[in-house]
Amino acid sequence: MRKLKTIKAAKLGYIVTSLVLCGMGVLLVVWPELSAKVLCRAAGALLLVCGVIKLIGYFSRDLYRLAFQFDLAFGLLSAVMGFLLLLDAEGVIWTLHVIIGVIALADGLFKLQTAFDARRFGLERWWMIAVTALVSALFGLLLVVDPFAGAAALMTMMGLTFFAEGMLNLCVALCAVKIIQNKKEENG
Repeated sequence: MRKLKTIKAAKLGYIVTSLVLCGMGVLLVVWPELSAKVLCRAAGALLLVCGVIKLIGYFSRDLYRLAFQFDLAFGLLSAVMGFLLLLDAEGVIWTLHVIIGVIALADGLFKLQTAFDARRFGLERWWMIAVTALVSALFGLLLVVDPFAGAAALMTMMGLTFFAEGMLNLCVALCAVKIIQNKKEENG
């Protein structure tokens, strides 16, 4: 029963943080002149929460063991980066796009492997994970190399990256997390 609650909590956490990422992305696209310091603190808090959710997911052991397979290392990375952004927002503000870019690139590449593993498992919607993983990785790469002219374009790209990451994690949560509840757990 405890295992089932942990998986449900991880899946719900993935869904909620995915929606928050999407919302933050839309906010940055609509309002690219948002204060970089505010963005840094918000991104730090979100990365810290996402890192914790990923760690919970890793230890939950869902049925397929696909969605959370890389989340031990990735959860630790996200939590540490989030903590650093919260601790010294002004000191890392000039590298925020690189931090977000590296995280999105890495997450996209890891989730691409998850998509191919899901295909081998016979999951029909594996391609949704693959497409969103590629988009997220591409946006992450663009943030790292920073080919943009001006701060507003960079903030808009960060918004698109947050949105892509949110959609990627939402696809993974909805397509690859399988919760099976047997009768013994229901009655016991």
